[in-house]
Amino acid sequence: MTRTPLTVLIPTFNCERHLPACLESVKWADEILICDSYSTDSTLDIARQYTDRVIRHEYINSAKQKNWAIPQAAHDWVLIIDSDEVLEAALQTEIQQLLADMPDMVDGFRIPRKNLIFGQWVQSCNMYPDYNTRLFRRDRGRYVDKEVHADVPLEQVGTLKGHFIHHDFEDVEDQVRKWARYIRYEGDEMRKVGRVSRWFHLVFRPPLIFLYLYFFKGGFREGFRGFYVAMMWTFYTFLKHARLWELEWRESEPGRRYWEEDHYDL
Repeated sequence: MTRTPLTVLIPTFNCERHLPACLESVKWADEILICDSYSTDSTLDIARQYTDRVIRHEYINSAKQKNWAIPQAAHDWVLIIDSDEVLEAALQTEIQQLLADMPDMVDGFRIPRKNLIFGQWVQSCNMYPDYNTRLFRRDRGRYVDKEVHADVPLEQVGTLKGHFIHHDFEDVEDQVRKWARYIRYEGDEMRKVGRVSRWFHLVFRPPLIFLYLYFFKGGFREGFRGFYVAMMWTFYTFLKHARLWELEWRESEPGRRYWEEDHYDL
């Protein structure tokens, strides 16, 4: 049986820190396709040491960026990996063995992810196994049109045993900036699908999230890292519902008049 060729698609933006390790873990692929959203650091210089296939596209959100790039892959099977992720050696071997004898009736595979919190793998707080559908047929896999946290719905999906590693929560300042974008996306998505702000979501959901992650999902077993993750998701939950409330306020007539006529008129 002929080996199935593979394209690895990596979206990039100012990711010089982790990109070399990411590229090293997939350099065996038949094609590496970089989709860059106009990096200003050394990202592209690093990428071109591994591939000549670099395309550039203005970033709107993760789903739209990947959906724009997927059809440009040269091969029928695509593996998507973010620039701050690395394939473990066992996963590399598993995928290569799979490509040597790819089943006909499968559209894609989901892969478990190990999230590193300040350099240490955290398994509590719903952070493991954290399955992601990342390996799939190019012509069947597209991300759902969501502002954030989109996945790839497929009919026939297998599950791999090997992991990819995600370097997450390494810098508090960077994380706050990243989640500020995600909070905006979350609020926009909730508004787009018709969600309505409720005061009790702002009051009760955040502390319930903390209790759920820290106690019920075992965050307390992870020391400070578990506490940090639970607290971050608590703030995230509050702020995404605050964002929804803000959007409703801005769309209301009194809110617009205040913003346009009286804002900072002290």
